[in-house]
Amino acid sequence: MIKDNQKYFNRLTLIMDFLVIMFSYFVAWYLKFKTPLFDAEHEYGRLPFSQYMSALVIIAPLFLVLYVSFHMYTSRRIQGAVTEIANIIRANSLGIILVLTALYIIRQHDYSREMLFIFYIINMLLEIAFRLSIRAILRAIRKSGFNMKHILIVGYSRAAESYIDRIRMFPQWGFDILGILDDKVEMGLNYNEAIVFGRTSDLEKILAENSLDEIVIALNLDEYGKLADLVKICEKSGVHTQFVPDYNEIIPSRPYTEDIMGLPVINIRYVPLSNTFNAIVKRAFDILCSSVGLIILSPLLLVICIIIKATSKGPLIFKQERVGFRNETFMMYKFRSMKVQDEAEEKKAWTVKDDPRVTKFGKFIRKTSLDELPQLVNILKGDMSIVGPRPERPFFVEKFKEEIPRYMIKHQVRPGLTGWAQVNGLRGDTSIKKRIEYDLYYIENWTFWFDIKIMFLTIFKGFVNKNAY
Repeated sequence: MIKDNQKYFNRLTLIMDFLVIMFSYFVAWYLKFKTPLFDAEHEYGRLPFSQYMSALVIIAPLFLVLYVSFHMYTSRRIQGAVTEIANIIRANSLGIILVLTALYIIRQHDYSREMLFIFYIINMLLEIAFRLSIRAILRAIRKSGFNMKHILIVGYSRAAESYIDRIRMFPQWGFDILGILDDKVEMGLNYNEAIVFGRTSDLEKILAENSLDEIVIALNLDEYGKLADLVKICEKSGVHTQFVPDYNEIIPSRPYTEDIMGLPVINIRYVPLSNTFNAIVKRAFDILCSSVGLIILSPLLLVICIIIKATSKGPLIFKQERVGFRNETFMMYKFRSMKVQDEAEEKKAWTVKDDPRVTKFGKFIRKTSLDELPQLVNILKGDMSIVGPRPERPFFVEKFKEEIPRYMIKHQVRPGLTGWAQVNGLRGDTSIKKRIEYDLYYIENWTFWFDIKIMFLTIFKGFVNKNAY
């Protein structure tokens, strides 16, 4: 029933999108040629109204195809609003680029590019408003107990608990958990209002007696021998079945599956930057940013050098060995912010709050992260990247790799001047385990736009930090 409703809802949404596109296009034409807001060459521009409107025969279907391609008709139950807005922006941006390219190829110079830009802005804003309105309506309906999706969970495990926690956290998704079937825990066990009310052998009977929309199999790792039989029963009933693996600590959040002649192979760790094209894009961006940064910031770098030299004895630049890409060591550069000390002792000590080794000016440049600016040279050399996990000293790497099983994975990418952990406040004397969680998330979910996001967050959250000593 829900599947039928979803199809009907998607068709209705597609029709509404078509109307929004038509309306946006007409409003753009009207604003451009019938109001004094824009400079029109004459009442209708160089082309007649009918010719502008006839272009909709191509523009409207093109945009709808792009909306489908960018997953704008997938279920909104678990898709975030930010993701949906991003897809709207991507689809509309690609659409307008294709239209402009087509006009250039056919040498149609009389078609108003300004009108197209107005259409692009209006259509994007109206689509976002339309989609957010749908979300608000569905949220209200589901919180009232309607349009619910009825779920049965088979197996009680850490994966099952995580799944239930997320369902309870977002009631607007509209999931109703009938209960849990499990063979090991006692009957009546209640986890976050999900009750164990039967055994896995009861599955076939329960499917026959209840109108369910989805089965979620979340067995313990040691119970996977039952998996094939349970899936067979679920498929026989025709109910949609999902599998939540109980090895999320081993397999990444976005598992990368390869097909080897029909045999699915799951990579234990997928690193997007192992792709040559991705690596080239990131390296080119690093070279561009570090070069421009060194040029623009050169006056500031000079001022910092003068103050360091005037306020304390010792070299301007502090060099320290760090472990980087593919476990190779390199000398990382910083402005000196501490008193000159014995190298052997310095290697083994963390900097802590009110550390007496830090100079007065050093405290300021550490707090504002200005001491890190010489690392732009490291980036230009290829030792580091603008964004990535922060590099650590060899002594601590040896220590942490024994204490934290996945610690060494961070060295599968170049270390960064800033990173996902840093913009989330994890720097200085903070949890190494927590930092690694954020670093791994970044490594497994890298995109060029994720780097841009981190760079912007660094401006607002990363430079000045209470944990930077």
